[in-house]
Amino acid sequence: MAILELNQISKSFPGVKALSEVNLSILPGEIHALCGENGAGKSTLMNILAGNLQPDSGTITLGSQLQNINSPIDAFQLGISIVYQHLSLVENLNVAENIYSNQQPRNKLGIIQFDTLYKQTKTLLQQLHLDEINPETQVSKLSIAQKQMVEIAKALSKNPGIFILDEPTASITEKETTILFSILKKLRDQGVSIIYISHRLEEIFLLADRISILKDGKHQGTFKTDELTKEELIKRMVGREVSVLKSESHVNPEILLSVQNLTGSRFTNITFQLHRGEILGIAGLVGAGRTEIARAIFGADKIESGQVILRNEILHANHPIESISKGLAYVPEERKALGLFPEMSIQDNIIVGNPKTALRVRFFSASKAKQLAVKFKEKLRIVTPDVQQKVNNLSGGNQQKVVLAKWLNTNPTVLIVDEPTNGIDVGAKFEIYEILKRLTSEGKGIIIISSDLPELLGICDRIVVLKKGVIAGEFLSAEASEENIMALAAN
Repeated sequence: MAILELNQISKSFPGVKALSEVNLSILPGEIHALCGENGAGKSTLMNILAGNLQPDSGTITLGSQLQNINSPIDAFQLGISIVYQHLSLVENLNVAENIYSNQQPRNKLGIIQFDTLYKQTKTLLQQLHLDEINPETQVSKLSIAQKQMVEIAKALSKNPGIFILDEPTASITEKETTILFSILKKLRDQGVSIIYISHRLEEIFLLADRISILKDGKHQGTFKTDELTKEELIKRMVGREVSVLKSESHVNPEILLSVQNLTGSRFTNITFQLHRGEILGIAGLVGAGRTEIARAIFGADKIESGQVILRNEILHANHPIESISKGLAYVPEERKALGLFPEMSIQDNIIVGNPKTALRVRFFSASKAKQLAVKFKEKLRIVTPDVQQKVNNLSGGNQQKVVLAKWLNTNPTVLIVDEPTNGIDVGAKFEIYEILKRLTSEGKGIIIISSDLPELLGICDRIVVLKKGVIAGEFLSAEASEENIMALAAN
């Protein structure tokens, strides 16, 4: 018998039918995967369960009782806890204050008992094998992976009967992923019902007991995991066959970028070249220095020694604006925090990337600004009814396209993209790959940093492998495999 039933749930936003008469049934003590492309309605459905949104119609039955979940407090009282894709921690509070926010131990006078709070937090972190995190550490000082694990600890501190996770492994390491999976299986065995949302299909098949599929806000069916193959799941999610991207290489002998003996924070003596029309992949474990190298090349972080040569000119970049003016662009991993202005329109996000024209176009020629935004909307196939729509309302894949449009508006010679498809659904991934390949056919050079080895193997011409801040080796794509890349990165 189901512990949770959503019946005929519908939800609309201006111009968008997010959910259309969706039915979902969750059993006690199961890991239930919810799959679908970005924009399929997964997060909307979960936000209704979490009390952040109200359905336009339909009912929610928990146990045997009809429930109206009007707020997150209602959800908490009903034993529903959620870990969001985008972190909800307060940066200037410490770990313990975040985990037990609104449920801190207090004395009779209402004063927080910090000794008890820290002891309680330490015990919880130890149970989750997160002993290295100090309860008194300010959250802003944690790594992204540690923040994600604190977010999970915060949700578990409420002892939920229904535990919802939205892309929980997008920013954590392999070690933490293993810990998380162990925790989830233990919770399942204790009778907790888990709703698991992830674009990483290998995780779905490893963890889930059953899989429900959404497409365009409609329920496409629920299946036992062993009833589906990966290919069948993808087809039901996207409504079409999606094959691995295979296309001709556009590598030209001309060298666009030469990095020579570069040393900086967490990397030493890095030397490589990027050719016109080439996609160069950078692989390595989390902490190997991949992002630090990209930021240093771009001028966002200090270079201690070595040099960067762009089109035969030494780049003395002390600030990203100088790099942009020379033809270098960088798409960061954290697109919402560092790559976008979520509350601004698609149009404004696109034009703001080019410091030479942004002010002139934005304030003196509204028609030119719209014309420019529409051009990139069509070129990158950004799905939106209007370029004036706020970026915050777009799916992850379309947000990534806006970030790309912003940087392509600077007409870069070299584009560095950090984790280009992180948190993006299968269909949108292949659209991003097609865009990147098309850019190389136009003569641009691209550097891709990715933790997704099949991604690097599928679209790169060459792959450089980092280990602990140094280059461990490199492969042509025809010679590379997941096994030999990991052998260099980890051994």
